Amino acid sequence: MAFSLLKSFGFGRKTKSAKAYYTGMGFEGAQMRRRLSTWQPTRASMTQLVSADGEQLRARSRDLLRNNPYVASAAESFVANLVGAGIKPSLLLSDAATKDGLQKLWREWTDQADFTGQTDFYGLQALVARALFEAGECFIRFRSGSNNMPGVPLQLQLLESEMLAYNKNHMADDGNQIINGIELDGNDRRIAYWFYSVYPGDPYYRVHPLTYVRVPADEVLHIYRPLRPGQMRGVPWITPSIVQLFLVDQYNDAELERKRLAAMYAGFVTSAAPADMFDEDDDISPNGEPGPFPVLEPGTIQSLLPGEDIKFSEPAEAGNSYEPFQYRNLLAASSGMGVPYMSATGDNAKANYSSSRQSLVEFRNRLTQLQHSCMVFQMCRPIWARWLTDAVISGECDIPDFLQNRRKYFKVKWIPPRFDWIDPLKDAQAEKLLVDNGYKSRSDVIEELGFDPEETDRRIAADQKRVRDLGILLTDSPLGQSLSKTPSSDDSDPDHAESKQEQLEGQATR
Repeated sequence: MAFSLLKSFGFGRKTKSAKAYYTGMGFEGAQMRRRLSTWQPTRASMTQLVSADGEQLRARSRDLLRNNPYVASAAESFVANLVGAGIKPSLLLSDAATKDGLQKLWREWTDQADFTGQTDFYGLQALVARALFEAGECFIRFRSGSNNMPGVPLQLQLLESEMLAYNKNHMADDGNQIINGIELDGNDRRIAYWFYSVYPGDPYYRVHPLTYVRVPADEVLHIYRPLRPGQMRGVPWITPSIVQLFLVDQYNDAELERKRLAAMYAGFVTSAAPADMFDEDDDISPNGEPGPFPVLEPGTIQSLLPGEDIKFSEPAEAGNSYEPFQYRNLLAASSGMGVPYMSATGDNAKANYSSSRQSLVEFRNRLTQLQHSCMVFQMCRPIWARWLTDAVISGECDIPDFLQNRRKYFKVKWIPPRFDWIDPLKDAQAEKLLVDNGYKSRSDVIEELGFDPEETDRRIAADQKRVRDLGILLTDSPLGQSLSKTPSSDDSDPDHAESKQEQLEGQATR
């Protein structure tokens, strides 16, 4: 049977070609008939495409972010939802004392993590997130702290995409291949980055020549979202919407200018005697003719020569098509940017509870994927490993078994910022049902709120102890109900218990 099946496809006998037995239409998307004959997509790899167009894409993306209000709003929403106040670590250690010590040392270090001293570690996360949106990538270089730097002697230097040239593609002296400024060994592993010595375009060219600096790969983190296997460099987040955003912006400018000109009502006066039109002090051109008319402003009254007239074009109104045209184009552009239409435009006129929830849930799913695949995996995890290693080497923390059990201390759960609930009451009730029925743990709920579970439990226990010690009455709250069921050491005395009950009743009456 297998042999007959092979024979049916032409195996085992002479055939003219495979096309001789291909009589069906096949895939319509691969046809080259009249309506598809002009569709000739490139077959280049992602690395080739980025090498050729990456610099232009990045420049146009930055221009839109500087000047287009919709792109600026989308970028702020993207950064605020991706990192918020910061993606923070929670150590997975059973030793509470070691965990608390490392957490305290980490919090002290975050304030001095920035090599330039402009922000803290979580501010650097926001800068990296913005670079992902605007340029598609960002580089982080590990730098040793200064001698007078307290705590762990490690700092982070952020390098923009422009610091790594797209056009540096050649063979190194040792035979390694350099692609887009990234040096690869024989197994295509990254072993070094060739950065510019100064930022291209800065005025420092006059003092410092533009040269390359080779930095080993283990000293650099490349944060970007790979879209295809083997991709070397990132592309701006708004790449699919760049053309549409630019053209819509041009259309808006034309509409604004048309409206501005239409509002320029001006009066014109003609006279039978040309000499009466101009005083001696009026501007006269060198050839004796009157000077050019001034620029029209609202309320202008301008004289004209006898026989002269002026006419204005009367452009048609935008009509009822302007609003739906803008809506559809901005909706498509927002979809290409991966940001909800409401977040990019601030337009909630057509939104309702269901549509808002659906768009936000989809937006959050995308950001959750990016948080774990890029921000955590490419940035937070290697920074924690490097920070902890430097902390042990410098003697800032004492972990005797660190070399033998490094993996244990590298296990950290990174807690992203919480997403605000769309309907807090319903969402909180749903979370409570999951916890009460054993489908979800309290720790997961607390982490989704952006807090550390163990630290939260310690704070709750401290609050309960303080309320109990002060004798505060919280009868209507779950905390008060739990405290009322907790007997104190003095409740065994009936007289004391009766006296305490009378006191509480008196407070309630007042």
